[in-house]
Amino acid sequence: MRWLLLAFVVVPVLELALLVWLGGHLGFWPTVALSVLSGIIGGILAKREGLRVWRDFRSALEQVKPPERGVVDGVLVLIGAALLIAPGVLSDALGLLLLIPITRAWLSRPIKRAVDRRLQNGQARIMNAPWAAHAEGSAAWRAPSSASVVTTVGESVDDPPAGEPPRLEDRKL
Repeated sequence: MRWLLLAFVVVPVLELALLVWLGGHLGFWPTVALSVLSGIIGGILAKREGLRVWRDFRSALEQVKPPERGVVDGVLVLIGAALLIAPGVLSDALGLLLLIPITRAWLSRPIKRAVDRRLQNGQARIMNAPWAAHAEGSAAWRAPSSASVVTTVGESVDDPPAGEPPRLEDRKL
């Protein structure tokens, strides 16, 4: 409950107060220009860093090894990009910090430690997908078991009568 109060009441009031203060010191148009510039720079950084994290993640998966930074970095880049979309100076500053690789690495360490602690304490679990390969080093997918296959019987009402080829005019678009 406290986090919701902070996120939806306190942070927007702080953002508004900071924008008004900044507008009083810099002027209206420089404040608008600063907001637009931070959005442009943030968009460029979000795209670049998002693609970098995605490439690192795919490379690790292709080599059948767990990604070193992929998941946490991907989430932090996504949060950073979302913060840049939100209006305000504080959210832009935090969003930019999440998009810079050095500060993102510094911020991701406590998150990784917290996840490791929860895994060791049994408060969280990692589950494999049922179709994931179990052979070590294998990237192949295994077929679903017969217990997960459901056979149904039905009749399509959109098919043309047998023997007549479908026509383009008969299709509903």
